[in-house]
Amino acid sequence: MRVALIYPEVLDLARFKEKRKEFPPFGVLYLGSVAEQAGHDVTIFKVTEDNWRLDLAEFDAVGFSIPSSATYGIIKRARFDSVLAADALIMVGGVHPNFYPERTLTDLQPDVVAFGEGEDTFLELLALANSRRFDGIAGVCFLGKDGPVRTKPRVPMRDIDVLPLPARHLLDPDDLVMSDRLSSTDLRMAHVMFSRGCPFPCRFCAAAQTRIQYRSGASARRELESMIDAYAIDGFAIVDDNFIVNKGKVRDICTSIADLGLRWSALSRVDTVDQALLDDMAAAGCIEVKFGMEAGDEGLLRAMRKNTTQAKIRAAVHMARTSGIKVKLFLIHGYPGENLTTTRTTMRLLEELAPEVERVSLFRFVPLPGTYVYENPAEFGLRGTDQDPDWDGDWSRYHIHHNHLHWWGSNEDFDEMQHGYDELAGMVARLWPERWTASDASSS
Repeated sequence: MRVALIYPEVLDLARFKEKRKEFPPFGVLYLGSVAEQAGHDVTIFKVTEDNWRLDLAEFDAVGFSIPSSATYGIIKRARFDSVLAADALIMVGGVHPNFYPERTLTDLQPDVVAFGEGEDTFLELLALANSRRFDGIAGVCFLGKDGPVRTKPRVPMRDIDVLPLPARHLLDPDDLVMSDRLSSTDLRMAHVMFSRGCPFPCRFCAAAQTRIQYRSGASARRELESMIDAYAIDGFAIVDDNFIVNKGKVRDICTSIADLGLRWSALSRVDTVDQALLDDMAAAGCIEVKFGMEAGDEGLLRAMRKNTTQAKIRAAVHMARTSGIKVKLFLIHGYPGENLTTTRTTMRLLEELAPEVERVSLFRFVPLPGTYVYENPAEFGLRGTDQDPDWDGDWSRYHIHHNHLHWWGSNEDFDEMQHGYDELAGMVARLWPERWTASDASSS
């Protein structure tokens, strides 16, 4: 069967207004790999704001991936403006459909929407392309006689090592290999995923899966060796939502890859690391840990359900530097309740930590669909979301990389928060003049 997989490319707007590619579309790369393993002929297409009309008439099955709500509009246009065979099986999946399968089914009018872990679901859908009898497949939503039908959720696989490596060969190497994205180096690098899911309840985060699954060290090594051979990489960045949760699994990977001589980075919470683990990571080639600090005000951190403290933030930064690992901090400004007092508390902590911090990324809060805040608009006084009667239909409003919109509170609340953001962004620019990024295009 000839299968087309479509994903949206959305570029970041960096510190100096340079458009940068993000990491590759791992969802469709894994779907491509299992489909090829099953004997299907797979082609991957990317769509952008400027190019979304595709000629897909020769494909028997077409899968549209929606990795974020911000890309919902792009994929919707691609679905209706592209040329499709009359009898093609049309599928939609991704992060947004995971939370809203019925709405996605109604809006995009595919044959079926998949939610949850996708590889086995995808293969089962392809096997039933002719009959279109989807009621026996877990993790799908389709149109029945009386409206949308959602089947039972699919149980995540126990061992993700059984999956083939992501089908990077289906993308152009320029979409995979970069030389300006590994810490502050120019090393030739690529991105990898060594785990899935995040078990923590942060209210600003749309985690599609709360159960965390790790690949083994042997599997991680096999993938890295394949990329050394295929792309001559010198390093890699682990893009997992929260790589450092299970310390035993992290150590297994570190032990397995240490002799490859690669340099790498990973994301972590501040409360899941210890000195011994960071030492092991450094010995295995880790040169940077990116901590989700988010804020320095403990009341705001509690409201976010981040459940960390200033003491834990200080300890994590200091331990990383003691191990010889550079530190990058991620900040989220403007969570409901943010004001000048909370912002200045964050600023004081940042100034204290500055000598040990290499880089900072400053994001504005966005009420992403699928998050606790989004699902409870009255509790947070939300405004301007797609749940409002006067919603303008612009899904790109949810893009986290250039967002200065008024999402909650009164005009006075917003003015105070904006003033705080300007103070914070100014301080970050002063302390890290060449090594910071801001998500607000008007301030970056």
